[in-house]
Amino acid sequence: MADFNQPPLPFENSFDDSQPEENSQVNEIAELSKKGYALLKENQISEAETFFKQIVDQDPENNYALVGLGDAARKRNAFREAVEYYKKCLIYHPGNNYALFGLADCYKALNQYQKAIEIWEQYLLHDNKNITVLTRIADAYRKVREFRKSKAIYLRVLEMEADNPYALIGLGHLHYDFKEYRDALHYWARMVQIQGENVDIRVLTSIGNCYRKLKQFDMGIPYFEKVLQRDPRNFYALFGLADCYRGINKPAESLRYWNLILDIDPKNKVIITRAGDAYRNMGDYDTALEYYQKALDIEFDLYAVMGKATVARLQGKINDAIESLKKLIEYDLKNYRLYIELAQCYLAINDKYKAIEVLMDFQKQGIRNAHVQELINRINSPNSFDSDDRDL
Repeated sequence: MADFNQPPLPFENSFDDSQPEENSQVNEIAELSKKGYALLKENQISEAETFFKQIVDQDPENNYALVGLGDAARKRNAFREAVEYYKKCLIYHPGNNYALFGLADCYKALNQYQKAIEIWEQYLLHDNKNITVLTRIADAYRKVREFRKSKAIYLRVLEMEADNPYALIGLGHLHYDFKEYRDALHYWARMVQIQGENVDIRVLTSIGNCYRKLKQFDMGIPYFEKVLQRDPRNFYALFGLADCYRGINKPAESLRYWNLILDIDPKNKVIITRAGDAYRNMGDYDTALEYYQKALDIEFDLYAVMGKATVARLQGKINDAIESLKKLIEYDLKNYRLYIELAQCYLAINDKYKAIEVLMDFQKQGIRNAHVQELINRINSPNSFDSDDRDL
């Protein structure tokens, strides 16, 4: 596969004994270009740019120097500057593969995926079997949510190179993005089969997250644990384990991992609130309230306020909980969790009709939610229940 960061230097065969001065300049430019690309390879970017600029001073249209300056700017994450160098090269040298590739990568970095796709497709006119470019196009189509085009290109890559890791990982992300978690698992599990213990830990956390989304929390736990064996402070694995234990109703275990995250990031209000939820589910209401308030001291957090309202309900302070939840619903009209918690408050005082009314208010917005419908069905069932604190 070509090295797109270092175009070949074809000067060696361009010698013409009848033009010694021109040949001397060609040799000088070739030497400067070699030095520039060697430095670029070593990430000595500013030194490399010095050589490329010396070339441009002698030959403003030199494609090697313009691409080199583009590559250098790209390495500095100065993508807009790099774009200008690549575009200038393409003015003088239309179809230059290295300029096209660099330009497309810049557009991708700037989240201008449609432009990136257009440039990569130009590249494919010259090399329609380049797997690196094909996977990049598939990635870009995934970013703009063109499911069919993205999948078709990934599968084309797999036909050309069975088990290509970029295609397998890309297909996993594609299906995950479209909430097709079982299909995502298929491709990521193949990566584990191929690479075994050497598989990238991001594949392991992705598999764990699929099981979380499928509510198969016990299946996700081993994957997050494998990540922690290799990276004990990995945020995604700590979060995944905490959430999985939360999902199987083991709040003490979930709290262990929430607190490990807080050791690393003590001001993370989302995690502080989750830890508060764990204390609440363990029946330690005073500590739960402390955590909710700690989160709110950082900045407003809807779930911290909802957590305090839930504690108020559990402590029998129903009116306080109802008042707080009504204000939250005004703030976030489409959050189904707020309606469920408010309905639970009315159930706590045996007002099933008001609970139903609250849940119907949510559905009148044209939103269908399985958790809301489940609670309505349970309230309407002949064997209705007393209120509880189960998460729905």
